Amino acid sequence: MAAAVTLVARGVAVTVFESGPVPGGRARRVTTEGRELDNGQHILIGAYGELLGLMRTVGVPSDAVLRLPLELRYADGFAFRALWLPAPLGLLGGLFFSRRIPIKERIDAVRFMLALRRTGFRVAAGLSVKTLLEKHRQGGLIGHYLWRPLCVSALNTLSEQASAQIFANVLRDSLAGEPGASDLLLPRLDLSKLFPEPAADYVRAHGGEVRTNSTVRDLSELRNGFSSIIVAVGPHQLKTLLPDLAPDYEYQPIYTCYLQYPGNVRLPFPMLGLAEGLVQWAFDRGALTGERGLVACVISAQGDHQQMQQDELAATCHRELARALRGLPNPEWSRVIAEKRATVACTPQMKSLSLEAGVPGVLVAGDYTDPDYPPTLEAAVRSGVRAAHRILET
Repeated sequence: MAAAVTLVARGVAVTVFESGPVPGGRARRVTTEGRELDNGQHILIGAYGELLGLMRTVGVPSDAVLRLPLELRYADGFAFRALWLPAPLGLLGGLFFSRRIPIKERIDAVRFMLALRRTGFRVAAGLSVKTLLEKHRQGGLIGHYLWRPLCVSALNTLSEQASAQIFANVLRDSLAGEPGASDLLLPRLDLSKLFPEPAADYVRAHGGEVRTNSTVRDLSELRNGFSSIIVAVGPHQLKTLLPDLAPDYEYQPIYTCYLQYPGNVRLPFPMLGLAEGLVQWAFDRGALTGERGLVACVISAQGDHQQMQQDELAATCHRELARALRGLPNPEWSRVIAEKRATVACTPQMKSLSLEAGVPGVLVAGDYTDPDYPPTLEAAVRSGVRAAHRILET
């Protein structure tokens, strides 16, 4: 959709073929048991410049997201909030008020960021995030509450496996970026309404066409009718369309457990961390989207939860919430949505695809193709814009 919007804005005729009933790929609205839910709980940050720019282009209102300074608030009482100050003062100020973290770790955290800045946020090849943190004495409480959760949230890969270079790129553009770059932007609309559906309306309004429920199984079907083709599919679907190009990726899951409580149940903060169990973050959908009493529990990356049945996992999520929130009643309804191949594993060995597919007139886009960013909404949009610009150039 990012590619299509970029092209039609320049007067290029575009047809989008979408295999599903709703655009959005692996970040979309789904209907399950008569209810509309997101297939995962995704968030944005202020550094997502390409995505935010395209959202403005297609007319998504600014209040479609709740914008907050980077604040990690946990159910056990720990809280970190970056200040709206130039880097690294925002981090320094936030750490100053994080009393639970030992003063030495706070000082070392600032030194860590300054050391990354001196090297232009370049780290040794092949390094994992865990090794990087240990090297800079960031494996204590600050690693537990700040760095490792940021790693899993941004890269969807555990710190033992995650690429230190990609993590450094994220820190460069967020905590060390422009004022507001590290802000949390929590969606107040479902993911399809947040960009893909307004983008589809924009494409149609500018003479393009969006065909849902239209699966392309062979690119030769399109070669005679179109001068250029952008293949923007999930990495596991690439083998069908471009079998000679598709690498053998490792994948990481994202599990989202929706728990429906009575309407008066609220979390103390719209995005609440749970630091000791399976659940990493719980989102108050009532505070964000108006779905009162609905809590979305998110478990990113691989782990023991992958062996659980859905009922068992939902019960575990409720128990962990109940330990944090006294007097929490039993949920009235639950649903687990498991994206087992939510992202490619963001490891130092991850292969980045080039824009060209090796087939004349065919380009490749997708969150897994960005050479600089982890597989996120921003990476997906960047890849689409990059492919559109190549078409405009040629």
